[in-house]
Amino acid sequence: MVQGVLITFLLYLFFLFLITYWTRRRGTNADFFLAGRTTPWWIVSIGMLGDSISGVTFVSVPGMVQQMDMSYMQLVLGFFFGYIVIAYVLLPLYYRLQLVSIYTYLEQRFGRYSYRTGALFFIISKLFGAAAKLFLITLILQQLVFAPIGVPYIVTVLGVVGVIWLYTQRGGMGTIIWTDVLQTVCLVLTLGLIVYVVSGQLGLNLSGIVRLVGEDPHSRVFFFDDWTSPQYFWKQFVSGIFIVIVMTGLDQNMMQKNLTCRTLREARTNMLTYGFGFLPLNYLFLVLGILLLHFGAAHGLTLPERGDDILPFLAAGHLGPWVLIFFTLGITAASFSNADSALTSLTTSVCTDLLGMKLEDDAVGERRRWWIHLAMCVAFALMVLLISQIHQSSLLKTIFTAVSYTYGPLLGLFAFGLFTRWAVRDRFTPYLCILSPFVSYGVAVAAESLWGYKVGYEILLFNGLFTFLGLCLLRDGKRGEVHV
Repeated sequence: MVQGVLITFLLYLFFLFLITYWTRRRGTNADFFLAGRTTPWWIVSIGMLGDSISGVTFVSVPGMVQQMDMSYMQLVLGFFFGYIVIAYVLLPLYYRLQLVSIYTYLEQRFGRYSYRTGALFFIISKLFGAAAKLFLITLILQQLVFAPIGVPYIVTVLGVVGVIWLYTQRGGMGTIIWTDVLQTVCLVLTLGLIVYVVSGQLGLNLSGIVRLVGEDPHSRVFFFDDWTSPQYFWKQFVSGIFIVIVMTGLDQNMMQKNLTCRTLREARTNMLTYGFGFLPLNYLFLVLGILLLHFGAAHGLTLPERGDDILPFLAAGHLGPWVLIFFTLGITAASFSNADSALTSLTTSVCTDLLGMKLEDDAVGERRRWWIHLAMCVAFALMVLLISQIHQSSLLKTIFTAVSYTYGPLLGLFAFGLFTRWAVRDRFTPYLCILSPFVSYGVAVAAESLWGYKVGYEILLFNGLFTFLGLCLLRDGKRGEVHV
């Protein structure tokens, strides 16, 4: 079984490098950052779908069913409306200004301090979030393949990150988009095959799956009965809208892919198509979660308490060798898809936002970008090793919570810039953006202590609101330009 998993992993890497060789470009900064702005929108859409469905999603979403039923779909419904906001509010702005880094807008609107602050918050957020997602694949590969043959975990982490560096260091975003297509196809096929195998072992056809899910108590999607609960519909739905706005619309990683499209119209079509495809794919993950619970009950198995462990536990020892192979392929594809584009966008942000590098084909600049990309890979590996020491019960919930704190200031900055005409005292914005998450945390603690209200992902809204209000206090009386 270990040999089969290892062969699957190596075959996947072979096809990955084959696509890398086919799509590689001359290695200029323009190619690395934006792929020459020539990518067909439907290719970007397929790739972004795989980028959003990370390895964490692959194991966390099915595992959520055990304790949260299908309430995650409330968040996903909010996601879709968030994509509409991005398509019709943010994308026109980015294309009109011809941005390479979306945080350049903050410099044009407020000044250099706001610009650098926004970029730093993105770098911190993306480094943690993407590393948390990659941690999962390294842990599972370690348990299934490398630990049995005596390979230390640190070597596994360095090896995986090293592979990602090898196929991204030259082609950049142009290579990433095409490898993401392979990764998305592998992920969707894997999910479908696992559902097919598990339902087959339960003796279910398609109508049987529909009936089983419909009758299962864990199939409940909407929660309107307790407004203090983190699962309350409006808290999840509204949070989902703003999570997508910040994690996609204000995220250099995801927007950098959109900016490789030829025109605004193509980028908008890509965003809406990709957003719509997110709905059935996540629902299928939740259906898989219900099937796994029934499989465990039918075979008298005691499932792990931690939701993240349910699918790996069953795939490793109870669903047969083919499911284990499919599972390895799926999480590898999903995790690589997220990590490679994250590293490329982090490199872009450091180069353009912190160091002021341009798209010109300058040999010195290209060498600097090469070394920065390598340094980001090293930082990425170190972050994965750090996260391995603080692994929580649900990585997906941990990531969304962390994002709510780190992306909140970005939400406030962009909202103030888009919907007001006021300039601000730019030099004070870094202090405000650092203070807002702490104020938000204090409000969350006080709300639960005083009124029993448990703050969920809507902490993002509090965070963004405090940043917005703080910017109102920092306005200097001058009127700036509104970009809507």
